[in-house]
Amino acid sequence: MARASRDRLVGRPRIGVIPTIAPYLLPTIIGDLTRMHGGLDIHVRESLTSRLIQEMAAGRLDMAIVALPVSEPTLTEVALFSEDFVLIRPGEDAGKPVPDREALREMRLLLPEEGHCFRDQALSFCNMHTRPSRELLDGSSLSTLVQMVGAGIGVTLIPEMAVAVETRSAPVSLSRFNSPKPSRTVGMIWRKTSPLAKQFTQISEIVRQSANVLHFQHYPASSPCTPQS
Repeated sequence: MARASRDRLVGRPRIGVIPTIAPYLLPTIIGDLTRMHGGLDIHVRESLTSRLIQEMAAGRLDMAIVALPVSEPTLTEVALFSEDFVLIRPGEDAGKPVPDREALREMRLLLPEEGHCFRDQALSFCNMHTRPSRELLDGSSLSTLVQMVGAGIGVTLIPEMAVAVETRSAPVSLSRFNSPKPSRTVGMIWRKTSPLAKQFTQISEIVRQSANVLHFQHYPASSPCTPQS
């Protein structure tokens, strides 16, 4: 309550982040938050969405950056931005036609292991909930998946924010899908009963601005949307 009564952001916010967001946004977000509000001592917890929600309910986390919706009636959801998923194929596939969903279901698709919301979103795009793929392989991280693709094991989808980091050391090619494109909405959540809702809204606006700047740096409006190696 004392923290909530202050106009400026201070204290130690405990922020959860899912693994398919944390490595790509955290450096920029934490840097911007601490530079703009020197009184913040940010504590970060990286975990899957289900665990972050449990820890928020138990009071161990104040807020979290996740893919929306989470559809929890006790939580406030604030959408920050949307981003597309891109197709990662071996380098020698650069220039080949981009597969549609039907063709993608017949490929060896590499995805994060069970429990990742990104996995569920990718499977939903491929309509694989009721029809199994020819061969579906699991990885522990997006880095592992991209390196496996570089070794010629299969193909994968990754969020656009991960492209600059994950493709710089792997012999892979990148392709963007035609419409309808697979995508996700990234947002922040916190307990509706929290007295710090005003401060959390301020933090969410800073995160939104930081993410927009980062996205423009990697994908300016003039960047081509064609397959690249």
